[in-house]
Amino acid sequence: MANGTIAFDTLQTSGQISGTARSLDTDFVVSGSAKQWICFNGQGTVAINDSFNNGSVTDDGTGAYTLSFTNNFSNGNYSHTHAFQKPSATALIDYLTSTKGAGGIQVRSLTTSSSAEDVLDISCTGHGDLT
Repeated sequence: MANGTIAFDTLQTSGQISGTARSLDTDFVVSGSAKQWICFNGQGTVAINDSFNNGSVTDDGTGAYTLSFTNNFSNGNYSHTHAFQKPSATALIDYLTSTKGAGGIQVRSLTTSSSAEDVLDISCTGHGDLT
């Protein structure tokens, strides 16, 4: 069986969705979809829980992780968001910092006093153009 392409500019429902938003420009789907996402545990043995377009996660030490993408972004100017689950209700994890590159991103979790701290789960999402 040969694989081919299907070309179209608009996706339209078969009428089962009510309301006025019954079609979608495919440029919006391509430009607006996440090109990378991941959820991984950041304590103990770091492991990916689920992901898309991630080759690996490396534990670089306390509160420090490197994500390697399967398919690179075209440059380091993509949008990347992070969320995390603190290790306990009293933990003082304040924020994540990151250093972006086309092929991956380094993520660090810091306390309010700027000390590195492991977190339970980290979720990251990347939006931008792939190469």
